[in-house]
Amino acid sequence: MVSLKKNPRSKFYELLQAQIRNEFHAAQQYVAVAVWFDGKDLPQLAKHFYQQSLEERNHAMALVQYLLDTGHHVEIPDVPEVRNDFSDIREPIVLALEQERGVEADFRQLAKAARDEDDFTGEQFVQWFLKEQVEEIASMNRLLNVVDMAKGNVFDVEQFLFRESVGEDTDSTMPPVAGGKL
Repeated sequence: MVSLKKNPRSKFYELLQAQIRNEFHAAQQYVAVAVWFDGKDLPQLAKHFYQQSLEERNHAMALVQYLLDTGHHVEIPDVPEVRNDFSDIREPIVLALEQERGVEADFRQLAKAARDEDDFTGEQFVQWFLKEQVEEIASMNRLLNVVDMAKGNVFDVEQFLFRESVGEDTDSTMPPVAGGKL
């Protein structure tokens, strides 16, 4: 039986553990956003954010799997409180875009820590997430642009999401996910 390291000594592994919390928080925040859209009878926006939530959960579980695969102890953290109320449809999308930009900064910090520690495997692992963040930020930016161009006509936004199927691509290069990808 392999003994799991209880206290990772490297900054990289400490940041990975913190990122699990960030990804679970993002997943919960996207559920809150989806439920808010559902409550406004906007099924396409709700569906989009339910899918985003699953994606963030899968990211967290990919980090868990990497830690397990590298012999590290994993702590499943609590998550910070999420925001549940918004004044209009633009507000939760702005929140999501800011969240995605924050995640990109987190993964840049992870990549730097891995590089500084000569952890080439860790750096390679983080590269997939950096690539993913380019897509996530572009997708959320695009959705925000559509909302702005719709000038308050939420049905135009709903139609766009129905037609474009934003965020439904599957990436076969994604790292393995603990318990399997949902």
